[in-house]
Amino acid sequence: MNNYPSILLSEAVDQFASLPGVGRKTALRLVLHLLRQSDKEVEVFAGALTRLKQEVKYCRVCHTISDQEVCPICQSHSRDKHTICVVENVQDVMSIENTGQYNGLYHVLGGIISPMDGVGPSDIEIDSLVARIEKEDIHEVILALPTTMEGDTTNFYIYRRLQNLNKGDIASSPDRLKISQIARGVAIGNELEYTDEITLGRSIVNRIEFKM
Repeated sequence: MNNYPSILLSEAVDQFASLPGVGRKTALRLVLHLLRQSDKEVEVFAGALTRLKQEVKYCRVCHTISDQEVCPICQSHSRDKHTICVVENVQDVMSIENTGQYNGLYHVLGGIISPMDGVGPSDIEIDSLVARIEKEDIHEVILALPTTMEGDTTNFYIYRRLQNLNKGDIASSPDRLKISQIARGVAIGNELEYTDEITLGRSIVNRIEFKM
């Protein structure tokens, strides 16, 4: 039982402790910090969270977080419009952008196939990826998913779906969609967001053709 001197304090600690990676001791420090701030500072803090929840959007093209219907990356005229990097989540977009080694577009799946967790192909943004490639002039798809069993399963499923889109029967056909994956500089079992920028950047630059 927690010996907090205030029910309101206890409730606030409970809310902070419900966040990923935040224990009760850290939650208590955060709450006490807020109590020491001015009313105006707390209002600004609370307002930012409220606006985040109410106003943030997901790009209707690539599904990353955006303040607009279409994110700045998809709108940019300086990006390589012929290449799409497929990632699991928004954090992976941020991680790859921080490397400064990639200048193409993204497609955020919003998860990976995981039968044990009840996540199938229809639960993530694979159909919209296929639709994009059918509509846009895409030359290469880079699979940058976690180097886990679930990530590999998702890679394989996407590869099979995209293979059906290829127009040429030979690998050298100019109409043939190139499907590659990040080099295994990322350790097996690692999530991209926890990989250092140099290793991740090299994995993007030194990507290899995806093979079954």
